[in-house]
Amino acid sequence: MCGIIGIIGKNEVAPLLLEGLKRLEYRGYDSAGIATLVNGQIDRRRAEGKIANLGKLLEDQPLAGRTGIGHTRWATHGVPNETNAHPHANDRVAVVHNGIIENFQELRDELASAGHAFDTDTDTEVIVHLLTHYLNQQMSPQEAMAQAVTRLEGAFGLAIVFAGRHDLMIGARRGSPLAVGYGDGEMYLGSDAHALAPLTQRICYLEEGDWVEIGPEGATIHDAQGKVAKRPVVQTAASGALSGKGNFRHFMLKEIYEQPTVIGDTLNSFFNPAARTVTLPDLPFDLARVPRITISACGTAYYAGLVAKYWLERLAGIPVEIDIASELRYREAPMPEGGVMLVISQSGETADTLAALRYARERGQKVLSIVNVPESTIARESDAVLVTHAGPEIGVASTKAFTTQLTVLACFAIAAARARGAIDAAREAALSVALTEVPSRAAEVLNHDERLKEIAGDVVEARDVLYLGRGTEYPIALEGALKLKEISYIHAEGYAAGEMKHGPIALIDELVPIIVIAPSNALFEKTASNTQEVVARGGRVIFLSDAPGIGKLGDMAMATVELPTVDPFVAPILYAIPVQLLAYHTAVLKGTDVDQPRNLAKSVTVE
Repeated sequence: MCGIIGIIGKNEVAPLLLEGLKRLEYRGYDSAGIATLVNGQIDRRRAEGKIANLGKLLEDQPLAGRTGIGHTRWATHGVPNETNAHPHANDRVAVVHNGIIENFQELRDELASAGHAFDTDTDTEVIVHLLTHYLNQQMSPQEAMAQAVTRLEGAFGLAIVFAGRHDLMIGARRGSPLAVGYGDGEMYLGSDAHALAPLTQRICYLEEGDWVEIGPEGATIHDAQGKVAKRPVVQTAASGALSGKGNFRHFMLKEIYEQPTVIGDTLNSFFNPAARTVTLPDLPFDLARVPRITISACGTAYYAGLVAKYWLERLAGIPVEIDIASELRYREAPMPEGGVMLVISQSGETADTLAALRYARERGQKVLSIVNVPESTIARESDAVLVTHAGPEIGVASTKAFTTQLTVLACFAIAAARARGAIDAAREAALSVALTEVPSRAAEVLNHDERLKEIAGDVVEARDVLYLGRGTEYPIALEGALKLKEISYIHAEGYAAGEMKHGPIALIDELVPIIVIAPSNALFEKTASNTQEVVARGGRVIFLSDAPGIGKLGDMAMATVELPTVDPFVAPILYAIPVQLLAYHTAVLKGTDVDQPRNLAKSVTVE
């Protein structure tokens, strides 16, 4: 999940590398570093903690050089300190690495026996010594790289520079994304197009197993067999502007407040207002004949998939299997002929989700992806893509990406139901109109921000918090609990409300806040009964419902938040917003780092 960037430039590159790392900080912020070539020698600066620390170090100890590499780290092997920070280097080679070298211990033992001395606890350092081992055998850097990639097992995105070679940088990818950027007499490497956007919009994405030689005037790409390969150079739409917080205290709050806009933008790409119908891009399969859809994702995106399971089965009558991406392929799940794999990922680079995609493809499934980055690996390996138009999401805890994923999934469910004859034109129009109202209703929900801030004062001292929901609100309960855990570090759990009496009710006492997510739908009375069971045992209920629901049950709650009355179909999208705000305000009261919570990174590119 680390971020890497490399530049062969005309001017000093350290400031540009630092700027690129700021754009990659969502990938990790345990430590950061830069290495450049200065008079043929490798020089570097590294700092523990966030990139701002590296920036201060560079102010005190500037780094010259027109060729260099940079790295922001999410720790895997080795504690996050300066010693383990990238770039890893000796006097001949400097390396930055995103991924995990699975056979690093075997290689380390082999190289140590050959006289190499290791200074860090990381897996990456073996790459430095492995390349040096081959260079010591009088191989060229390119020959050394060709040998090294055959020895490395695991996932990696690499950028490498060599002492005395200002005109050369080598990159490689296997399981981790890497893009080559083309400039005017300058060349670039980056984990994604976003990192390179201020430098160039001409991008080439390396394919699985590729490694690349980069010089000032261009690049030579080798495929997994070592043969020279051609890869298309595309014009990326990534913005060159760094996202700012505007008048908001944190990116997360800004992104929560952007949801009415981005939900609307996403809807506009699928909805025909004149016909009141949803229009999907051409799909390489017939929705009317699909025997089963398998959904796979991780974290928040998985919860979006859980909501979609309810929608697709209830509306369209399509059997849906859903599994966490990190588990799916290990079950060796059978998949039906003619089936469809639906994968969901904000970044489009999530390693486990990509592995699940490839598992499904090997078993003959068509692959449909929902991503926020149309140039991503998952998008490129899919048969069809439905794009969320959330824009850059900087806060690590997903907010607007989640609600735009739900918006796309709702459109997909309507289209699938229409294709299978499960709904008539009137019902399609009603559901579509309900969707078009979501942006304005989302803006109404944001008016409860101050109320949710007050309620956060009752949550901030809790040791445990429970979230309850039924039907499509059950995944929202799971998502609410995840948000609170991610950014406030308070233990929280989401439960299907009907499961409380099967064990979790033992957790309830007067110290445990219970957030009940209960729009007045067909399951409201069931949820009301479960809520009464909680109240009878001293639970402090925070009740999220609409006016009819609060009228029936509000007097039992410690606090209520009245949300707009909407079609139950779209309720999950709206009810995601107050649980985001509650988590946000609780985290602010606790004084945690809201945008960059400990131990987390935005894009999980390692398994």
